[in-house]
Formats: sequence, C-alpha cells, structure tokens
Amino acid sequence: MMRPLFGGAVYRSWLHACLGAALSLPPLTAVLAAAGHPTPAGVAGGCLATVVVIVAMGAPAAARRGSVRLANGLLGTGLPAPAAAPRSRWADRLRTSAWLLPHMALGAAVTAVTGLLLFAAVAFVTVWLGGGGAIDIHRTEVRVAAGPQGLWTLGVAAACLVAACGVTAGGAALLRLLAPALLDLRPAERLAAAEERMRQEAQRNRLAQELHDSIGHTLTAATIQAAVAKELLGSDPQAALSALSSIEETSRAAMDDLDHVLGVLRAEPSPTAPRRTLTDLGALTGTVRRAGAELTVETTGDLGHVPATVSREAYRIIQEGLTNALRHGGQTGLTLRVAVRDGLLEVELTNPVATAASRPSGRHRHGLTGITERVRLLRGEVTAGPADDPARPGGGGRWRLVARLPLRPAP
Repeated sequence: MMRPLFGGAVYRSWLHACLGAALSLPPLTAVLAAAGHPTPAGVAGGCLATVVVIVAMGAPAAARRGSVRLANGLLGTGLPAPAAAPRSRWADRLRTSAWLLPHMALGAAVTAVTGLLLFAAVAFVTVWLGGGGAIDIHRTEVRVAAGPQGLWTLGVAAACLVAACGVTAGGAALLRLLAPALLDLRPAERLAAAEERMRQEAQRNRLAQELHDSIGHTLTAATIQAAVAKELLGSDPQAALSALSSIEETSRAAMDDLDHVLGVLRAEPSPTAPRRTLTDLGALTGTVRRAGAELTVETTGDLGHVPATVSREAYRIIQEGLTNALRHGGQTGLTLRVAVRDGLLEVELTNPVATAASRPSGRHRHGLTGITERVRLLRGEVTAGPADDPARPGGGGRWRLVARLPLRPAP
C-alpha cells in the first residue's frame, strides 16, 4: 500500500493535475461571473463565455504542442509531437480545446481531493503530537487521545496518503485514455510532420555538401600553398611569407563557413555574414592564383544581376570545380569561363589531365556528385568528362566541366 508513495510517476501525475487546475482559473472566472447573475440570460452568457475561453485557450498551435509535451513528460504517454508549423485546421484546434476540458476538470478535482487528504493526514498527526484533542469533520467530532492510545492517527495519516496517491493515479489513468483520441496526430498532421522531417533532412544534406565544398577547397589550396612556401622559404622568403598569409586568409574564411553551418545545426543564432555569390568570384580566383595555379578567367554578361539562389549555387559549383582541378589536374593551364546570356548562366572549367589515372576516381567523386546535385536542383544541365586538347595531340587531353543553369525557373 505504501509503494505508490515512492513512485515518481505519481508525483509527475500530481504535477500535471496541478497544472490543469491552474489552467481552469480563466473559465472558472467566467462561471463565477455567471453565478453573480442568476438570471437565464446571465447563465446563458456565462456558459457562452466559458466555451469561448476554453476554445481560445486551445486554438493556438503552441497549446497543442505544449499539451503533447506535458502529456508525454508527466503522464508517460508516447504521443508524436506535431510539426513546428502544422497546417492547423479548426477540427484540430477544437480537439485541443476538448482535451483541455477534462485536463482542467480532473486536474481541479484531483488537486482539491488530494489537498484535503494531505491536510487530514497532517491534522491527525499534529493533534496527536500536540497532546490530543478534538477534530471536527463535517460536524462530527473525532477525539484524539494523547500517548499510545492515539497511535491510530498514524494509520489514518498513512491511509490518507495512499488515498491521495490513488486519486492522483486514477485521474492520470483517465487522462491517458483520452490523450490518444484528442491529442494524437490526424492523417493531415502526420503528413505535415513527415514533410517537416524531410525538409530538415534536406537542409542537413545541403549544409553537409556546403561544408564539404568549402573545407575541401580550403584544405586543398592550403596544402598547395604550404608546399610552395616550403620550397620558397630559402630562395624567396617574401614569396613564402605571401603564401603563408594566403593560407591564413583561406583558413579564416573556412572557419567562418564552419561556424555558420554548425550554428544552424545547433539551432543557434549563426553569424550574419552573407553567403558568397558570383560577385565574390574575384576573391576565389585570387586564392587559387596565390596557391601557385595558372588560372585564366573570362566573364561575359553582368554577374551582379544573376538571381541570388543561382548566384550562390554557381559560386559553390565553381569552388568545387577549381578544387577538383587543383587536386587532380595540376596547377597549370586552368581556364574558367562564366557567361550570362539567353536566360542561362553557363560555367565552363577546363584543366589539363596528364593521364587517365589522374582523373577523378570513384573514391574521389564526392565533389562531382555535389555539383551534379546542385545543378539538378536548379533544373540545369551538367556535363563532365575528358576533352581533346588541340594544342597537345596525343598528350592526354583535358578535363572539361560545363554547367548550364536557368536564370528563372521553368513555367
């Protein structure tokens, strides 16, 4: 009989009941106001005001999410949480209000009954310890003797405590039966929750791809610059110092990208620095040149008027393409062409490939896969593969990457 007193579930259920009692205060105020005007019109107005208050309390989406969290945390239900921005219908809002009604009613009843039982348990023991006396219970006087003759009060106190636990457990059991019917997700809400999870997963995949592009480019450029600095340290200290400064700049930019991505994944405020676009192409190509690469850049059209989404993704495509070129094709003969014409943004990147063995292998095609995914998401076209080099007949050819992105979505 005493075991329920030591279970945490009873105390959590009692806390849930107390919260329900607290929530009942606004509609109880409307009921008391109606009681002050015992006319038919006053009673009807009080009932209408009570219904309006309960419906208003259950209407916000936060009320539903909060009710589910409280039920899961304090009652031990396993209800799925609604989506962060569900497509709330009035039927779902009314179901939340319908849940609040028994929560408030049972909560107020459980709180009142357990409060009386706890008071009785304390009163009997207090009177006995105080030397005995009389206790008036509903106009019935109960005498409590002092000394050993009043030990029965301990049994009464224990019975009151067990009864309080039983009342609390009973109210929680009733609410557990009602929770799935009133708080569980309807098919439309389940669909909204699934769509929300898919959006979050897509966002995480996009962020992972961006982090791969940024860090991969930075590490490749920093590795080449470090090798250049090592070779020039004795013969040209100034050039070596310039290479080390470039490593510092590219590493700092990579740290900014890393902070941004990790801040988003932690759902914390991330740095407000804007994402890089084609207007930052000069800084990107300058980093590649400072790494010792021979890069020729040709631009056609106004890159500043490219839509923001296309501009950001094109920057990442060029960044990943240059990283792959430096990693697999060496540092000479790189050519980048960016053109805006006829409603398209065309990016072409070529680099020499000495042998077929040095072309991107299956192990190192993550960058090319990321480029392909970005282009397809923008309804564009991408081709990548070997191309003949007229200047080097029989010399192994070149590797050519071409991406065409529409500036406006297809109708």
